[in-house]
Amino acid sequence: MPVVGMGGLFFRAQDPDALNAWYRDHLGVGAGCGTSSDGDSSEWYWQVSGGPMVFAPFKADTDYFAADKAFMINLRVTDLDALIARLRAGGIDVVTKPEWNDPTTGQFARIDDPEGNAIELWQPPAE
Repeated sequence: MPVVGMGGLFFRAQDPDALNAWYRDHLGVGAGCGTSSDGDSSEWYWQVSGGPMVFAPFKADTDYFAADKAFMINLRVTDLDALIARLRAGGIDVVTKPEWNDPTTGQFARIDDPEGNAIELWQPPAE
């Protein structure tokens, strides 16, 4: 199969510069974030670590995320508890529910970016 992964996620924003800064500052996501195994980074893209990714269309009437949104971003994380603490310290409302967590799928939390886009934070189970 010629497709080997996601190359980008593009979406509209009312204030792209402010939203880019929010993602970079609070989540370490976006251009200039992360480094390759050689320690290189780029001002144009985010250097990510390999790992599992779910690509799944949902039914139009799903209640898994807000009905007025066409998508939800899911970000894979390595230390969900530390990230939650950092986000809350930064004044970001973080929602957690015990029923979202499962030893076979991992731990989850949810936040919204400043423009109301849903973000699910996912820490996969330890291997």
